[in-house]
Amino acid sequence: MRLNIVRVLLLALSTQAYSKAINKTCRLKTGKTVKSIKAIEDGKYKITMGDVSMVIDAAHGAKILSYKLGNDEVLNQGDQPNSFGSTFWTSPQKEWEWPPVEEYDTKEFDAKIKGDKLILTGQKSPLGYRIRKQFTPDKKNNNIKITYTIINESEETRKVAPWEITRVPNDLGVLFFQAKEVEPANNMDLLPFEFKYDGAWYSMDESDVFRKINADGRGWLAYCNRGLLFAKKFKDLKAGQPAPDEAEIQAYGNMGKTFVEVEEQGAYTTLNPGESLDWTVRWYLTHTDLECVPSRALFKQAKKLAN
Repeated sequence: MRLNIVRVLLLALSTQAYSKAINKTCRLKTGKTVKSIKAIEDGKYKITMGDVSMVIDAAHGAKILSYKLGNDEVLNQGDQPNSFGSTFWTSPQKEWEWPPVEEYDTKEFDAKIKGDKLILTGQKSPLGYRIRKQFTPDKKNNNIKITYTIINESEETRKVAPWEITRVPNDLGVLFFQAKEVEPANNMDLLPFEFKYDGAWYSMDESDVFRKINADGRGWLAYCNRGLLFAKKFKDLKAGQPAPDEAEIQAYGNMGKTFVEVEEQGAYTTLNPGESLDWTVRWYLTHTDLECVPSRALFKQAKKLAN
């Protein structure tokens, strides 16, 4: 009888140990299959969060090349320079004019995956700045959090503002944000915004000239096209905070039926040698059953998505 009891106890212990081992193995396997950030090919990295995916090219300016919901792409695609994806520059533009600074826009960034973060660090530019980008999938709040850092590695005290430039197709759809007016920018013609439903709306059109606007928004903007609703959230600026001749929100329309740049900027900040600033933009992407035209319902959905 005692021998049978011992056998039962040994069997129970061995079964418990086996069960723990199986559970541990399953957890390890699950951890590998749900990895949200991974290196893919040619210096590119992919972030996956449910049906949303983002591809970043560390080898070429740490540009965001793709932002998809399922198979539906929201960013402009192409092979012409400065016509696709999303990039980051320093503001004001008059400090460097054109073309964009290579260290920000096209040169290689050092990439590192640290936990649930992708950290990309650029090279020091002739202006004395180094750019760092940190991408974090925020599954709880259903967005990808992007934190840009500008580091002053010069020997001078400088003033600078962060600036994100995102290119979307100019075929259908509408760009909008909360504002009552827009102003001309960079000595270009105005984009034909209309003002209703508490917002400023630009319905995609075609022109044979370059057009650009500045606007004082409310810390968010949105773009709707082909059933996709793309929204960004960032810090709302007060009057006097943007860099000279710049603005919290900008929109640039390229010639023809090509692309539109959806842009936002942070505060113009003084940096002593060795100091840095951080600026965060959150990206949201969802499907919408609403028509991509100005409407109170679309404005309400986008504002809720970004806030």
